[in-house]
Amino acid sequence: MEGINAKYVSKKISKTRWRPVSSSSLQQPDIFATGSWDNEDNSISIWSIGENGVSSMDDEFEGDPQLLCEYKHNGDVLDLQFLDQDRIVTASSTGAVTIFRHHHNSQTLSVSQLWERAHHYPCNNAPCTGVVCNSPEIVTVGEDGRIMLFRADQEGVLRTIEKADSSAIHAVTFLRTTEILTVNSIGQLKLWDFRQPGNEPSQILSLTGDRVPLHCVDRHPNQQHIVATGGRDGMLCIWDVRQGNMPISLMEAHTSEMWEVHFHPSNPGHLFSCSEDGSLLHWETSSNTDTPSFLQGGGNTSIISRSAIAPAGGNQSLINAWLTGDSSKGHLETTHMLPSQMLSVNSLDVLGQCLVCGTDGEAIYVNRHVPI
Repeated sequence: MEGINAKYVSKKISKTRWRPVSSSSLQQPDIFATGSWDNEDNSISIWSIGENGVSSMDDEFEGDPQLLCEYKHNGDVLDLQFLDQDRIVTASSTGAVTIFRHHHNSQTLSVSQLWERAHHYPCNNAPCTGVVCNSPEIVTVGEDGRIMLFRADQEGVLRTIEKADSSAIHAVTFLRTTEILTVNSIGQLKLWDFRQPGNEPSQILSLTGDRVPLHCVDRHPNQQHIVATGGRDGMLCIWDVRQGNMPISLMEAHTSEMWEVHFHPSNPGHLFSCSEDGSLLHWETSSNTDTPSFLQGGGNTSIISRSAIAPAGGNQSLINAWLTGDSSKGHLETTHMLPSQMLSVNSLDVLGQCLVCGTDGEAIYVNRHVPI
């Protein structure tokens, strides 16, 4: 496991996210945020793996994460997303949604906006379980089955879908500017279009048989109709929301709950998942497929959609490797990214060649040389 830096932080880490870098620059990310959970005092913290005014001590390894600043967080951090380079949105077990501002010059954090009971039951708070940002818009979901739409520059709520789900909603992602996808505790994916006035989803997809709770969802960065989900059974599911209401591929991934799944944002032939079983997997579509290089976007992606490129009855080698899900024939390769451990890997994020994850073992792991 070369190239991995471990930082022990005396807190269970629930969420890790890289600060975005300019898409036009070739710069690798060097700042990330973490949130904690299940501790006496929880916090949101900003870390650096670069040279942001951090003194170089003899006993510090190069690339070892250095704490820049932190701020006490009321409740467990159940989700965390960067809104932009300066602002971070958190979802709390108290039902609150908070925007924090990172002041780069003074290396401090402050609360710039707070929606205290964004998610709630009639007589109690309901955990806010997920947040997704498309600046300035923020969408949150919760155990109360609500979907909330905020704008970072407005105090009020833009829109509430009051009874979006009779079950707990666990995660949310944008499909397009006006469309989101949610996953819930009974194994359903629901597609919502904010252009529609009602409170009904435009589409519902689900696994047949057991209603296995889904915990995470991510959208393919180039082909919005392809999404990946993971849940309580540890299976990796790939869906094409345009085709039918069931997953296209089901792959055995983890032996326990899958907490997060992420396509690489610029090389979506690579996907990463982490689990309660203590593992972090790197999934890679094999480069020795028959797909010609000119159809792979100049090496940026080896994911090709049959429906987007191949004519009816066309070359089967053009089938998106994620949609075939056939690891036995070498289409997919998996690699364990962490040393063997017993405690849950709760969160991961990948950007450029850099990967960060957080664990119940009170450790943050950073790999700056992910083979992408």
